[in-house]
Amino acid sequence: MRKLLMGLCFIASSAAATEVNVYSYRQPFLVKPLFDKFTDKTGIKVNVVFAKKGMAERLKREGEHSPADVLLTTDISRLLELQEKDLLQPVSSDDIKSVVPKQYRSNDDTWFALTTRVRNIYSAKRIGDKDIAYEDLANSEWQGRICTRSGKHPYNVALVASMVAHHGEQDTKTWLEGVKRNLARKPQGNDRGQVQAIHQQLCDISLGNSYYFGNMLKNEKQKKWADAVNINFSNQKGRGAHVNISGMGMAKHSPNKSSAEKLMKYLVSSEAQHEYAQTNMEYPVRSDVAVSELVASWGAFKADSLPLTTIAKNRKVALKLLDEVKFDL
Repeated sequence: MRKLLMGLCFIASSAAATEVNVYSYRQPFLVKPLFDKFTDKTGIKVNVVFAKKGMAERLKREGEHSPADVLLTTDISRLLELQEKDLLQPVSSDDIKSVVPKQYRSNDDTWFALTTRVRNIYSAKRIGDKDIAYEDLANSEWQGRICTRSGKHPYNVALVASMVAHHGEQDTKTWLEGVKRNLARKPQGNDRGQVQAIHQQLCDISLGNSYYFGNMLKNEKQKKWADAVNINFSNQKGRGAHVNISGMGMAKHSPNKSSAEKLMKYLVSSEAQHEYAQTNMEYPVRSDVAVSELVASWGAFKADSLPLTTIAKNRKVALKLLDEVKFDL
């Protein structure tokens, strides 16, 4: 009987080793082709749960019985939430660390960037070429001319946190008050919706991630919105444009650690990074993988070298300041 039980345990273990379970905030059209290629190469089946929110809550609820192995997120804020709630475990892989720059991974090896994206300023072509720094958004020149999504959206929180790092808490609060005075309407919608508003002449400039521009240009309905704006890389005469990431981590209670690490290594491979660049108009985290032809046409830019861990330290302050100025009201 003991031998039979041991044999059954071995069979179950072998079956589990041929699978890996992913919880993903990334859209299916982007990651499914990557997972299919990974399965073809390794024979390891990838099971995916797609979600728009609630990943941390689900993992906390499942506890040590969670089936999750690899967690994929769309920005640094969600990675940090997982880290702060102790839902990740370290992955000490030289294969991963050698290609992910230090500023785009955690100090404790619990999360790693997969791609980078710029927080651009879009401007209406009707107002001509503009060289706009983030600080300029508070200038009276832009009164009633700015559109943005909620200040508390993770993309904007990260930008505000970077402003705190560069300028301090009080100056950032003053800046936020100026930006709020310059809003053309209450913060609403998503990044694409702000470009649509520029096209409709509701405002002249907006904040938006870089990859949305490429995706709008490839969308028959939204191309007219994108054609109405210029994509601007901010602070090119100074510190450089604010950069956010999409990223990955291994779940704290991963039942398939070996398969999970193999998948994580694959996602930073040249093949997978090329797929990211071509499909989603993002910047590969690997410096040796080229961006798509469309993204390259926007020109080179200087990125802010501020480590994401520094931005992380300022997230709570950023949220406090957004509340204090009642940015979304």
